[in-house]
Amino acid sequence: MPAARPPLADLRARIGEIDGSGSRQHGVLPFGLPALDRRLPQGGLARGALHEVAGGGHGAVDGAAAACFVAGIAARSQGQVLWCVSRADLFAPGLAQMGLPPGRVIHVEAGDDVSVLAAMEEGLRHGGLGAVVGDVARLSMTASRRLHLAAKGTGTIGIALRRWRRQADASDFGQPTAAMTRWRVSELPSAPLPVPGIGRARWLVELIRARAGESFDLELEACDGTGHLGLPAALADRPATAAGGQRAFG
Repeated sequence: MPAARPPLADLRARIGEIDGSGSRQHGVLPFGLPALDRRLPQGGLARGALHEVAGGGHGAVDGAAAACFVAGIAARSQGQVLWCVSRADLFAPGLAQMGLPPGRVIHVEAGDDVSVLAAMEEGLRHGGLGAVVGDVARLSMTASRRLHLAAKGTGTIGIALRRWRRQADASDFGQPTAAMTRWRVSELPSAPLPVPGIGRARWLVELIRARAGESFDLELEACDGTGHLGLPAALADRPATAAGGQRAFG
């Protein structure tokens, strides 16, 4: 006779079914960087879930860093990537530098956020894609829950890339959504390389919210040609508590 399931485990499973967080059966997509993966629930980004990424407070500069961070995640997934935008400002060579060549990207140009969200949901429900990315300014709880449930049904990673035409609209990023994780990426001075005037970009990567996890921030080198982040040499030999700390976010 099989052993009875512990009541607490059963309760957690039932809660996961209700709030949409029960996506463990799809596994995770690790970043491949221990300093980052060990801080995440299950050691990576949950597949079959919605995640949010935004830039910091420096407008287009940090927005571009956030887009490159997302491109690195998508590059490490398997299969084609559906990328939905409301304005034609994606820079294909920049995505390729993050490991996501044009041949892997299905580009959808929609007229507004509503159309972007609809295209995202269709892509997530379709299945068979490595990742579905949507460039949106506003994301309501209702819309995010629909996206999360669609991702959960197929095991596809969904990413809402939050970018704003006006900085005043950035306050919407503080509103609650159904996303499993919420990230913020900001540019830092680049690390020098042997070639004068050229340096590998560096970012401040902040995990603002994670279900069953804690917030933290890390200074990291930007994605390389395979979509992998790097730990700056100055931090590589430092203890984890010194290399990146926990923060409380409102």
